[in-house]
Amino acid sequence: MSSPSLPPAAIGFKEWAFVCDALAQGKQTLILRKGGIHEGMRGFQFQHAAFFLFPTWFHTQGEALTWVPSAASAQDYSSDPGYDATTLSFPPEETRQRVDIDAFCTLEGHWRVTDWDRVAALAPLHIWKESVVRERFAYDEESCLHIALVRTWRLPQRWTFDYEKKYGGCRSWVNVPDDGLSLLPGATPALTDAAWAETAEKIRGVLESGAA
Repeated sequence: MSSPSLPPAAIGFKEWAFVCDALAQGKQTLILRKGGIHEGMRGFQFQHAAFFLFPTWFHTQGEALTWVPSAASAQDYSSDPGYDATTLSFPPEETRQRVDIDAFCTLEGHWRVTDWDRVAALAPLHIWKESVVRERFAYDEESCLHIALVRTWRLPQRWTFDYEKKYGGCRSWVNVPDDGLSLLPGATPALTDAAWAETAEKIRGVLESGAA
């Protein structure tokens, strides 16, 4: 199994911390996104072929998911002094001091899905609760979701850097320091080639069968 190719620039994709963990552990290979208010006039797009997973701290995210890491397995979940490993609780985003990145993704496919039945059929393949997915799907003027199939790679070591205000706001993509790119040659896939291919086939079967 090879390591991911080096992208031209270091880009971070902001996602809930627990979802980043699920991707890094191979529990899912999907990203679902509607878009934030700062996505630009064209709205959200999966505009980068490769990106680091940038964990965000939505303090009640565990209530919106069907899986969260146990306290026993998450003692080193974040190096930020405001993080409480006992309760898996994060401090307010505005007081954040550090960013801890453990994984990198390559974009293997993406779809803009307007059929709720197709979205619902993906439920066994991700950790979001149906109520949360349905709310995102129905949000704003058009009922749809942007769905990405990704291959996730675990970095050989955690990459930590200082948090800056420019990383905040309701946007999905942020520029991150370039020094993280040096870790990619040692990255290992979250799933074996065979396991990932099997999951990818299921996802494509749902999203590409018949007319979308």
